Amino acid sequence: MSQSSEDFSLAIEGITGSCTAGEKWAEERIACKAIPVLSCEGPCIRGDIARLAANEVAKSEPYARACYAETALVPHSTMARWVREADKVIMIDGCFLRCVGRLMGSIANPEAVVQIDALKLHKKYSKVFHMDDVPEPERKETAQLTAEQILVMLHSENTKVADSSCGCSA
Repeated sequence: MSQSSEDFSLAIEGITGSCTAGEKWAEERIACKAIPVLSCEGPCIRGDIARLAANEVAKSEPYARACYAETALVPHSTMARWVREADKVIMIDGCFLRCVGRLMGSIANPEAVVQIDALKLHKKYSKVFHMDDVPEPERKETAQLTAEQILVMLHSENTKVADSSCGCSA
């Protein structure tokens, strides 16, 4: 089995309509210039920690959670427009594979995407797959500590948190 792949594309069935709640959320985040935060997600412990860390990062202004699935799979949505047009996008992946981060490189301005490998920060669970193999309190603690590290990194990159306060984070 090959340990690498060439670039590839997927044909994805189109869709009519969009998520009403997602449309409203993204419109409000665009209006206050919130920085979208996306993450890896799934049953993998590394993806779950990335997801939990992203949720924590998004509680700090000027950040707010964006839905990677809607961004990638509903290209006409306001969520996708928010991410596409953002000056900065925070992408927290669970490991070096950068699964969702590689998607964002095709959707958002690649120069706007700040890709973060959460595994490099917490350095745990590289040999564990399923999130349920790690007790929930331990997952949450690891994610919280990872989020704190990410926020320090983002602040050190001269993110203008104080100047962007608008009450939009959640």
